[in-house]
Amino acid sequence: MSTQRYFEDFSPGGIIPLASRTIDAAEIIEFASEFDPQPFHLDEEAGRRSILGGLASSGWMTCAVTMRMIFDDFLKDSASMGSPGITSVQWRRPVLAGDTLSGLVEVLSVRRSSSKPQMGIVTFRITLTNQKAEVVMVQENPIMFECREATA
Repeated sequence: MSTQRYFEDFSPGGIIPLASRTIDAAEIIEFASEFDPQPFHLDEEAGRRSILGGLASSGWMTCAVTMRMIFDDFLKDSASMGSPGITSVQWRRPVLAGDTLSGLVEVLSVRRSSSKPQMGIVTFRITLTNQKAEVVMVQENPIMFECREATA
């Protein structure tokens, strides 16, 4: 694995596109069976009867899929040092079986750590959309990155 992105490579307003991923019924049911076994995540008919309108992904699955998309499209080739947490997550629309998700990662802010000179913190907004260009999720969170040089 080659590191291509360090803290210094991010600047406010920067955009990173995420590759598309289609969500299928089997993975919705598998995730829900283990982690969120509500009927509308396990059964197509129960989903249709709910306000979600069909077999719907758990919001937590949507977050997990988003994490995988972020990893595949830029974190795996970065000097990521992890994250102190998620600032906010909003599930705006249901993610239904068969939906194809894509997203954009926007750099909101960057700041060098005052206590750890080898680290910088980049705050991102991730906007996930379905195949109809409808926003299904918005998440904001900081990620810590190693700096190329310990002092600015």
